[in-house]
Amino acid sequence: MIVKMKKVFLFLQKEHAQIALSDLATLGLLHIEHQNPPSGEQVNLLNEQLALFEQAILILASIDPLPPTSVSIRSENLISVCRHVIDLQKRSEQLKEYAVTLNTWIDQWSPWGDFDPQEIKQLAQQNIYARLYQIPREQLKNIRQDIVVQKIFSEGGVDNCIIFSRDNQQFDFKELELPKMSLSAMRQRLTEDAWINTNLKKQLSEYLGYQDALIAEKNDLTYQKNFFEILQGMGQAEQLVYLKGYAPVDTEGLLVAQAKQRGWGILTAVPQEDDEVPTLLRNPAWISTIKPLLKLLELTPGYRELDISPLFIIFFGLFFGMLIGDAGYGLIYLVLNFWSHKKFGRKIKDQSMFFLFYILSFCAIIWGLLTGTFFGQEWLLKLGFKPLVAALANTVFIQKFCFLIGALHLTLAHGWKVILAAPALVALADLGWISIIWAVFFLANSLILGENFPLFGNQLIIFGLALVLFFTNPQKNILKTIGSGLGTIALSLVNNFTDVVSYIRLFAVGLAGVAIADAFNTMAAGVIRPGNFVTLIAAALIIVCGHLLNIILGPMSVLVHGVRLNVLEFCGHLGVTWNGFVYKPFSRKA
Repeated sequence: MIVKMKKVFLFLQKEHAQIALSDLATLGLLHIEHQNPPSGEQVNLLNEQLALFEQAILILASIDPLPPTSVSIRSENLISVCRHVIDLQKRSEQLKEYAVTLNTWIDQWSPWGDFDPQEIKQLAQQNIYARLYQIPREQLKNIRQDIVVQKIFSEGGVDNCIIFSRDNQQFDFKELELPKMSLSAMRQRLTEDAWINTNLKKQLSEYLGYQDALIAEKNDLTYQKNFFEILQGMGQAEQLVYLKGYAPVDTEGLLVAQAKQRGWGILTAVPQEDDEVPTLLRNPAWISTIKPLLKLLELTPGYRELDISPLFIIFFGLFFGMLIGDAGYGLIYLVLNFWSHKKFGRKIKDQSMFFLFYILSFCAIIWGLLTGTFFGQEWLLKLGFKPLVAALANTVFIQKFCFLIGALHLTLAHGWKVILAAPALVALADLGWISIIWAVFFLANSLILGENFPLFGNQLIIFGLALVLFFTNPQKNILKTIGSGLGTIALSLVNNFTDVVSYIRLFAVGLAGVAIADAFNTMAAGVIRPGNFVTLIAAALIIVCGHLLNIILGPMSVLVHGVRLNVLEFCGHLGVTWNGFVYKPFSRKA
């Protein structure tokens, strides 16, 4: 649920502002809104230093550690440490980029053999000119006899040649510019740079002992930056300064008590419609597992919108199971998540990400068992295994089931709005949309699956349109009421049909995954020859590559389709626009 906020004004004497901010940071309750744009040399300097620390910490996080006994902390300025780390990384990256260039040159010039470009340039001083050309084979005979042409190698219909002449003559062929160094010098430089790069990595590893100190200093700089931004952003009236912020309603008493104790002036109020209020979500643990996904997608509901987290986690789990659609893949996701949890869990404070993947993995396993899919489906059917729910293997039934999920999902959206709007008359408009959605469900079954459209379907449409027409925006003027209703119908009626039908993507994408798995299984089976060990290896490679492709693409399809159905279709009908921003109280990390 979205926690209710109180708007808070604090009034302070100017000379006490810094002490008050320190106390506020200790409390860590107030999300502060600047009254003036924060600026100043101190803020700019802190931003520069913070960028240095963040870059250095990111670099060290990617370095393989040395044995603990090899890492030591010297008494050194931490800003200097950051600059050294960044400089070492830049030099290492430059060497990597140059190594790519050297390898390209080596591949290009290896067919020409090892020669020194400087010796060719020295020949020019003695009036002996050597140029490298790519000459079409049929034109090679057209070169004058007094010109010395030495073919080095051929590639396709082109001869790569070196032409010697006394008069520095140029020819109408593609000329190659001499390399900067000999082939042996390139290879030597590549070896030397690799050694230097290894040494640079070793030097970087020696700075790993500073990681905790750098993180602590970064946290302190972040606090100082926020501190001075708030100080610069305060409103001012003569000798008084004031700041505006937002705090959870259940912390109002604590803030008022602290204000009395410290001599602050405080005013609390209910946020107005034009206030930009931050969003704080508080949910039970099983609902909060969806937070990592919302954070990854940077989705935050507006303060005055609805928190769809409970329905999001339920339907997203269902969508994940249907889109992955394979118990074998779900088992692999489960094992990988368990391994990651054991290996990295202690380093991560928020464990909800791991629990989310446990839930999603089990959803894929359950759906795979229900449909009889385990690394494909056909091979199980040939062995006599049948789905636990036979109907889920029927393409017509599963398409109808997808339409049913869509109608139910969108019905919940409008039903939620009915509950919130009741007993106001506008609630009847959402009842009308629910009626239209179920008429659309039967229409989709008729048009796409060939089922008969029920007789009561027409009544559903008429009833729904009437409610939307008269209760979308009920006014005293009946013409204005009908005009508003007609506008809403014109804009949303077709969308209702397409939104319900769009849930068929659950069937289409899930079927595609199963088809890919079956195709690779069939290919592998066709390769195998009894008694031939090589064909067994080839079949194993085909199976591994094919299923690995599905395992990688599966979560991507979930992010595209599973998230879309929740964030666009469902939220579009519910009126959630995700225009909020996260509640971030001013605080100081230890």
